[in-house]
Amino acid sequence: MMPHGFTKEHAEPRSHIFMLTDHLTVDRGYGGRFQLKDWKKITDAKGAEKSAWEVLVDKDPSSSAQKAFIPQSATAANPVCLTCKTQDHIMKWKYMGDKDPRAQWDRTSKVVDFARDLQHPINCYACHDPHSAQPRVVRDALIEAVVDRGEGTYPYDKEKSKKITMKKVTFRDFRAIGILNKADSNLMCAQCHVEYNCNPGHDPKTGASIGMGDRRTNYFPWVNVFDINKRYDEIGFKDFKHGITGASLTKMQHPEAESFWGSKHEKAGVECKDCHMPRVKKGAKTYTWHGQKSARYMEKATCVKCHPSWTEKEADYQIDAIQNYIKGKLTKAEFWLGQFIDTFAKAKKAGVSEDVLKEARKLHDTAHSYWEWWTAENSDGFHNPDGARESLARSIDASQKGIKVLNDAMAAKTAAK
Repeated sequence: MMPHGFTKEHAEPRSHIFMLTDHLTVDRGYGGRFQLKDWKKITDAKGAEKSAWEVLVDKDPSSSAQKAFIPQSATAANPVCLTCKTQDHIMKWKYMGDKDPRAQWDRTSKVVDFARDLQHPINCYACHDPHSAQPRVVRDALIEAVVDRGEGTYPYDKEKSKKITMKKVTFRDFRAIGILNKADSNLMCAQCHVEYNCNPGHDPKTGASIGMGDRRTNYFPWVNVFDINKRYDEIGFKDFKHGITGASLTKMQHPEAESFWGSKHEKAGVECKDCHMPRVKKGAKTYTWHGQKSARYMEKATCVKCHPSWTEKEADYQIDAIQNYIKGKLTKAEFWLGQFIDTFAKAKKAGVSEDVLKEARKLHDTAHSYWEWWTAENSDGFHNPDGARESLARSIDASQKGIKVLNDAMAAKTAAK
């Protein structure tokens, strides 16, 4: 990952109630500008729900500069990052974050000023019409992918896309919402739980910088791991260049929705809500619980409901067994990727040709994407163990092929002396 900001901090996921405060305090985002008022505030859910500023303090309220306030931090945040942490800005942000005299904020706004204007974590109206509570989405890049580009709600399942539709409604040529013909939590959750561009990058072919004024910095590829590099090649975008190999690479975000496509559970009609937002009963009322957490903490209402022959302990063992297997494959892929990068450094020092290094960089991109997707995905492969296993195997294959290419080139150079 060198030298990406994620090398500064890569934290564990936790409740949505902390999604805005955790973003503001992460060491890679604002250089440590925003800090907890007290370490006890790290678990102050009621405070975080009321306002981020109930639990956080700005170390330099007199300026909006992005700079380092603490060691080992980075200033990688930008306005698009915040659009999947809150929708407080919904009336102040034009569709896709384009500039407009009517918009207080856009993709190029000073991110510190933008952050100060935000209060709450995920809003009810992100998924529900505030008047009727009917299902909808408001995340602009998802609407752009599904409707504007015509990818559909389920791009790998055209029949399902016909059954579950999204209609774009635009208001005064300013903002837009996506009306769903029926509730589908896979889509509602996909407003954030996806791989997406949310930062400046570069064109891998020309090397030209791509700034936040370019719409590609607010973009949902809306494809799975096996098509991700192809899609980014098509639009000419990569996030960063590796510090040792110089390969143009992608920093994945949190591609849960795309990982789930084509899995056994998805094909069976399971949605995010079935495992993370089960139906619960309180008194005479039954309703959808909106706490959103891992199924393993409420297996009686989730796993066991569909697998009645299991006990909760057996369900827990199923989850552990699958995740441990995939984590093992992740470790192997990471090992071989590390070996590949070390071999590249040796080959470059040995003076192998630029043509060989160019081929190795392409293989690095392949190995990296097939591995990194699953480090960013929050289920440790459980959402699609078949896809995870295949992807990680391809990562190992690419790393080993790259090592061979480099070793062969070094051997040939030695033999020619």
